[in-house]
Amino acid sequence: MGAMRPTVLLFDIDGTLITTGGAGRRAMNRAFEQLHGRIDACDSFHMSGMTDRGIVRKALRIIGVEDSEAAIDTGIASYLTYLADEVAKVDDERYRVYPGMREAVLEARTRPGFAVGLGTGNIREGARVKLERVNIYDQFDFGGFGCDHEDRVELIRHGAQAGAALLGAPLADCRVVVIGDTPKDVDAALGIGAECIGVGTGTFTAEALLAAGAHAAFPDFSHREALAVLLGER
Repeated sequence: MGAMRPTVLLFDIDGTLITTGGAGRRAMNRAFEQLHGRIDACDSFHMSGMTDRGIVRKALRIIGVEDSEAAIDTGIASYLTYLADEVAKVDDERYRVYPGMREAVLEARTRPGFAVGLGTGNIREGARVKLERVNIYDQFDFGGFGCDHEDRVELIRHGAQAGAALLGAPLADCRVVVIGDTPKDVDAALGIGAECIGVGTGTFTAEALLAAGAHAAFPDFSHREALAVLLGER
């Protein structure tokens, strides 16, 4: 029954679709070193599930710099200047798509009534740089990004609305599924009344994501039931 409804899929990037071998963190550290002389600004917290703007805001506060919108904009711009370089440096063994993810995205794209997009804390340009490295960025037609809103619930709502518009359906009539690897992904999905499928490819196990409220969770997307759940067949 769920598969018959217009379906919006929103995939997280880091820890869900791909691992970048730490390229994003290193680019952020270089940005803070260049702007503020502090390569350690992000060392005291985990970035998992945070938006890019949220990361810059928190790091600015930690080093005692006013977290104005202008300061955050400058930090993001500097981060982008280093990101492509850091992405290019990582070897293929450490920079890859997680098992089953490429196949799941491609299969969902073949299904009538499915809109396949991104739901990520990365700003749009950062998402492009990261995903083009593994030739998957062009498989996503829309998204909710960290530049759309600093709050993860609201950026997921933005992505869901964009997907519904692409399908030509009211959002209220759509099945919306967020695929992510952190409790923040789960909370964002629940925050807009969406489903969440967790994957234990990041910092958190599938069991931890189920405990956080995910509707289903798998160690990775090569699990035999993962695709069926994604497509609403289970």
